[in-house]
Amino acid sequence: MTARVPPASRLARGSSLWLRLVLLAGLVLASASGARALEAIRVVPQAEAIDLLPAVQAQESRDDRIEIQTARDANGIVRRIEVQAREPGSRPRWIAFALANETNEQIERLLVAPRFKMAGSGVFWPDLAASRIEAITASHGYRPEREEATEADLFLITLDPGSVVTFVAELRGNRLPELTLWDPDSYKDKLNSLTLYRGIVTGIAALLAIFLTIVLALRAALIFPAAAALAWSVLVYLGIDFGFVGRFFGVRPEIENIYRAGAEAVLGGTLLVFLFAYLNLNRWHARYAHITVVWLVLIGALIALASIDPAVAAGIARISIAAIAIIGFVLVLFLALQRYDRATMLVPTWFLLLVWVIAAGLVVNGQIVNDIATPALLGGLVLIVLLIGFTVMQNVFTSSAVATGAVPDAERKALAFVGGGDLVFDWDVSDDHLHVSPDLEAHLGLERGELEGRASAMLDVIHHVDRDRYRTILNALIEQRRGRIAQDLRLVSRDGSVLWYRLKARPVVNREGEVVRVVGTLTDVTSIHLAQERLLHDAIHDHLTGLPNRRLLLDRLESALVAMRSAGTAMIKPSMIIVDVDRFKQINEQIGFNAGDMVLLTIARRLARVVKAGDTLARLAGDSFGLVVVSEQDPQRIMALADLVRRAVSTPITHGERQIYLTGSVGIAFVDDATMVDREAFVRNAELAAIHAKRTGRDRIEVYRASMRSTPQDKLTLAADLRRAIERKELEVQFQPIVRLEDRAIAGFEALVRWNHPRLGRLPPSEFIAIAEETGTIIELGLFVLETTARELMLWQQNLVVDPPIFASVNVSSRQLIRNDLLQDVRNVLIRYPVQPGSLKLEITETLVMENPEYASQMLQKIKELGAGLALDDFGTGFSSLSYLQRFPFDTLKIDQSFVRHDDTGKRPLILRSIVSLAHDLGMTIVAEGAETEADTVELFQLGCEFAQGYVFGPAINLEQTRRLIGINA
Repeated sequence: MTARVPPASRLARGSSLWLRLVLLAGLVLASASGARALEAIRVVPQAEAIDLLPAVQAQESRDDRIEIQTARDANGIVRRIEVQAREPGSRPRWIAFALANETNEQIERLLVAPRFKMAGSGVFWPDLAASRIEAITASHGYRPEREEATEADLFLITLDPGSVVTFVAELRGNRLPELTLWDPDSYKDKLNSLTLYRGIVTGIAALLAIFLTIVLALRAALIFPAAAALAWSVLVYLGIDFGFVGRFFGVRPEIENIYRAGAEAVLGGTLLVFLFAYLNLNRWHARYAHITVVWLVLIGALIALASIDPAVAAGIARISIAAIAIIGFVLVLFLALQRYDRATMLVPTWFLLLVWVIAAGLVVNGQIVNDIATPALLGGLVLIVLLIGFTVMQNVFTSSAVATGAVPDAERKALAFVGGGDLVFDWDVSDDHLHVSPDLEAHLGLERGELEGRASAMLDVIHHVDRDRYRTILNALIEQRRGRIAQDLRLVSRDGSVLWYRLKARPVVNREGEVVRVVGTLTDVTSIHLAQERLLHDAIHDHLTGLPNRRLLLDRLESALVAMRSAGTAMIKPSMIIVDVDRFKQINEQIGFNAGDMVLLTIARRLARVVKAGDTLARLAGDSFGLVVVSEQDPQRIMALADLVRRAVSTPITHGERQIYLTGSVGIAFVDDATMVDREAFVRNAELAAIHAKRTGRDRIEVYRASMRSTPQDKLTLAADLRRAIERKELEVQFQPIVRLEDRAIAGFEALVRWNHPRLGRLPPSEFIAIAEETGTIIELGLFVLETTARELMLWQQNLVVDPPIFASVNVSSRQLIRNDLLQDVRNVLIRYPVQPGSLKLEITETLVMENPEYASQMLQKIKELGAGLALDDFGTGFSSLSYLQRFPFDTLKIDQSFVRHDDTGKRPLILRSIVSLAHDLGMTIVAEGAETEADTVELFQLGCEFAQGYVFGPAINLEQTRRLIGINA
C-alpha cells in the first residue's frame, strides 16, 4: 500500500493570492465529494490509552485504491493522499483518522486492534475475525511498523513534535470492534497482569481436568468421564481464547476462529453429556436418551460446520449452551422436587451456570463492555467446573458410604426383597397358619388381618376357577416334599375386580423329611395378563368398532363349515351376508375422518342389534361388514335378514346439525359344493354379489350367481390381481411428451401407468384406477409412479443440462390428497431423488381440489414448500370458483382436451383465449392437452399457450424409448 503526497514546496511558493485560490479549490473539492474533514486527535504523553474508534471515519472505494483528504496541519493546509491496496483488484474497506502531537517531544504509541473480543461479538453470526488491519499508511513522517502479536494487530506509530499525521488503514473483514492507541509501557503492564491472571485460571482448570481424569481411572462410573470431558473442554477453550494453543502449536490466526467455534460446540456437547450422565436421565424416561442423542448429533454436525462457516457454527453453539443451561435448570429443579438427591446437590451449581449464561449473553451482545467482563466470565466458567467437580465427588462419597457399608447378608436379602416389590407368602403347615404381607390385604380392599389364620382363608379371595388348582398344588407340594410352585392365580378384591398374582414358593423340610413350612412370594402380574388379553383381543377384533375382524370371522366360518361337513343330513348350513356402504369415501373427504368413524360406529351398533344368537358380525374392511348366519336356514328368512341389514345402513344418521344419508349394497352367498371346502371362496362369493349390487344401482340386495364370476373385470378379482401386480412388477410407467410450442423442443413428460396383465394383456388406466381408488390400492400405486418418475427425472437432469430443466408430471388421486402421509411421501421421494425445484409436478384435477377447497389449499401450500411443482389438471371441466382458484399455489394450468379439439360452434378460440389470459394473469404457465394436428399446435401457439401434448407429438412411450428420445444412452 503506497501513498502519494503533493510536495509542500509548490504550495508555499507564489503570492498569498495564489495560496488562497488553492485552499479555496481544495475546500470546493471537499464539499463536492461530500466527505467531512478529519479532526485530529491530540496525543499527550500523560495519556495511557486513547479510544480512537469514535474519531475514525469509514471510507469506501470503487477499486483497489482510495484518495482522501488529510486533516488540517498546524498551518491550516489540507492535502489529498492516494493509497493503494495490498492486493490488486480488491475492494477493501478503509478507515482514516488523524493524530496530532502538539508537544516538543517525539511520541511513540502502539495502535492496538484486538483480533477477537468476546464483548460485543454477538450471538448470531458472532465476530470471530482472525485479523483486523491489513496495513496502515501515514500521510507523512514515519511509516507505522507492525509488531508481532497473537491477540491483536499491533502497529508502532511515531509522531514528530508539532506534527499532524493522517493515517489510512486497509481493513480485513467488515468489523472493527475496538481501536486503541496505547502507551507502550502501559500496554505491556496490562498484558503482563492479564497474562498472570490467565496463567492462574488456566492452571486451576488444568489441575481440575487432571484430577478428574485420575479419578476416572479409579472409578468406572459414567459421571466421571463426563465431568472429566467437561473439564478438558473448558481447558481447551481457555487455551484457545488466551492464545496458548496458537503459540504452542503454531496455529495461524486465520485458522484460530475455526478452533474457537469448534471449542464452543464441544463445550456445549460435554455440558449436555455431563447433565445426562449425572442425573442418569435414562432411568426416568427413554425419551431423554433419544433427545440427548439427537442433540449430540446436531452438536457433532456443528463441529463439522465450524470448518466451513465458523461464525454460523459458533452462533448455534452459543444458543445451544444457553438452551442446555435453561432446560437443564428446569429439569434439575423438577427432579429436585421429586426428592432426587443428585438433582438437589446440583441446584446451586446449575443456578450459578444459569447466571453465568445470562451474564455471557449481556457481554456478547455488547451491553457490558468493560475490560474485566471477559476475564471475569472465563474465571467464572472455571469456578463452575470446579463446583461441578466438588458436586461429583460429594455424590461419590455419599453413595460409596451406602454401597460399601457393612450390611448383614440377611438384611441385604430383605432389602432386595422389598426393592423387588414382592409380597410375603408364609404357610406354617404344622399349625395351619398363613401369613401374607399386609400390602396384599390393602390391594384387595380387605381389613388388616383378614387373611391371617388358616390356609383355607385364602380360598375366599381366590377366583372360583382357580381354587381347585390352588388346593392341588399345595397338596402335591406336601406329599412330594420337594419341588417348587410357580402359578398365576386370580384374586377377587372387595369391589369385585380381579387381580392376577404369581405365587412362587418352595417347601421347608425338617430333619424327618416332613414339610413344616411353605415359603414364597406373591407378585402382582395383573398388567402382564391385561396386556396379553389386549393383544389377543386386538389380534382378532377391529380396533374402532370392537367387532370381530376378518380373521375371526373366517375362523368362525371355518368352524361352521366343519360342523356342517361332519353333521351329515342334520347339518346346519351357514350363509354369508356382506354389506358395503355406498359413497362412504365422500363422508371422509367432505365432513372429515371423525365423522366417518362416528358413522361406522353407528352402523356397527345398528347391525349388532340385528344379529341373532350364534351369528357372527365382523368388520371386514374400511366400509364393509360381514355377517355369518347360522340361526336361519330358510332362504326367504335370510333375505329378510339381509333387508334388515340394508335398512339399518340406509336409516339417516345425525351428526351435529346435519343428517347423513347413506345406502348399503348387500351381497348374499349360500353354501355350494365349492364353498363347502373353501371358506375364502365363500366370503369372496358374497363380496362379488355386493359388488354386483353396487354396480347395478346401489341400495339393493344381490344373491351370488356363478355368472357374476364370468367377467374378468370384476372388482374383487382385479383388486386382488392389482395387489399382486405391484409385487410382481407388472405395472409399467410410460411417459407422454410435452412440447414447448415456441421451439418445438421437448420440455417434459406426463407419467402414465399401464398394467401388463398376465391374462388380460395391456390394460388402460380406465379399467383399474377406479378399482384402485375404492380398494385403497391407489396409495401404493401412486407412490410407485411417483418414485419411478422422480428417479427417471433425476437421471434425465443429470445427463441433460438445459435451462429451464426438463420436468415430469404425476397425477394425484383423491385418496392420496386426503392423506397427511402424502406430504411425507413427497418429502421422502425428493430426498432420495434430488431433482430441480419445481420440476417434479403433481397434477391435481379441478374437481378434486374443489371438493374441499380449504383443506386442499393448505395441503397444496405444504407440498409447494417441499419443492414440488403443482399443475391444475382438466381445467374448465369442473365447477371451480375463481375466488378460490387464485388462492391455490398452482404454477401450471392444463387445459382439458375438450377445449382443444375442433367443434362446430366456432366458440373454441374465444374460450381458449379467455383461459390463457386468466392463467397468465394468475402467473401460471399453460399446457394444452389433446393436440392432434399441426393446425392445433399453430393455433395454440398463437393463442399464447406455452406447452402442448397430444398424439401429434406422439403417444406415451416406455423408459428406454423416452431416454432415446431426449438423447440419453443410460
